[in-house]
Amino acid sequence: MGSTVIEQLLGRASEHPAPKPGDTVVVDVDLTVLIDLQFQHDRLHHVLQVHDPDKIAVVMDHAVPAPSIRDASGGERAREFARSHGVSKFYDVGRHGIVHQVIAEQALALPGQNLACTDSHTCAAGALNVAARGLGPAEVLQIVCTGKTWHMVPPTIRYDLVGQKPDHINGKDIFLHIAGTYGEATDHAIEYGGPGLSSVPMSDRRTMAAQGAEVGADFSVFPADEVCLESLGDRARDAHPCNGDDDARYAVRRSVDLSALKPMVSKPGTVINNSLPVSELEDKPIHQAFIGSCANGQLDDLRVAATILDGKKVKSGVRLIVTPASQQVYLDAVAAGYVTSIVSAGGVVTNPTCGACFGYHMGVLGPGEVCVTASTRNFKGRMGSPDAEIYMASPATVATSAIAGHITAPGGV
Repeated sequence: MGSTVIEQLLGRASEHPAPKPGDTVVVDVDLTVLIDLQFQHDRLHHVLQVHDPDKIAVVMDHAVPAPSIRDASGGERAREFARSHGVSKFYDVGRHGIVHQVIAEQALALPGQNLACTDSHTCAAGALNVAARGLGPAEVLQIVCTGKTWHMVPPTIRYDLVGQKPDHINGKDIFLHIAGTYGEATDHAIEYGGPGLSSVPMSDRRTMAAQGAEVGADFSVFPADEVCLESLGDRARDAHPCNGDDDARYAVRRSVDLSALKPMVSKPGTVINNSLPVSELEDKPIHQAFIGSCANGQLDDLRVAATILDGKKVKSGVRLIVTPASQQVYLDAVAAGYVTSIVSAGGVVTNPTCGACFGYHMGVLGPGEVCVTASTRNFKGRMGSPDAEIYMASPATVATSAIAGHITAPGGV
């Protein structure tokens, strides 16, 4: 019996070359990523020696530039940690971005590797054929000092993508269809494949992989196919793809026809069994529309929004906030004219940061407000007041809704 993608990835990093679901494996971690919020306490300050500074990265992302004295103090500790331990992969203000975007842009993780970070959306790196999972601060501290961690090998839910993805369908729509139709994947890995995968670009794959956390998946992984390897360019020569076997055993195997999908929206609270086509949602006026986060702050997301907004105006009474996922995305969006189109339409383009996605700064919601968001989560209180309502949708749906003043699908789809 063959192995799934996650079984191969965990096996390659451990002394157990062919682990099966339920096995516990100790793995060598290729990269441990520390984010700014971890430095708000002094736990890392007491580390005397790291296992390997070349296998550590520090990314300032959640609260950048510092919106409070506490965050500013954490930034000082992060800089001192990088200096004192010789960490060269340090992405400070000016080089910063949301951690998962920076990982992809800088090729900090390559196919076949293992990655750890405290952020719950670390599974985003699974789009690059990486075993990546959000871990607790104590576990990450252990990895910083030892270079190792352990995982229980999960059973895998396989999604075979068939048909071709329509241009107006985003990775968010694919994920929301899956979450709404099939529900949670707690204590499982999600694996994507099938003949339709070639029509899904890397930007959509990163969206889908990041969102795996919202259905409780331990890992969310893709094969290192031609699309993935081409996106890496020359860096692909250092890749060690783990693409699974044809005779792998899955807990569940399902088929998704991409060509039949419609723009989706998740109602407030959760994405699990709570998503439906936008066309079936009752008329819902909005106060705020947000495009950003590790899931949908990529350059292609800003391109889609700018194309829809070009020559139009955001509805009076609606705030459109767009947050690029990194400084590089921001720079590229400026060069391409996307920022001009968004701002001319009445939108606000902010500094790259997690910001409004986790209700910290740059777009916090007030009581009674309704927001349609292309970020990662829509549970009660996620983006501010617990009395606000958060609907989740694709960047195209968010941009279209900002113009209309209520949640609606792009192009009347």
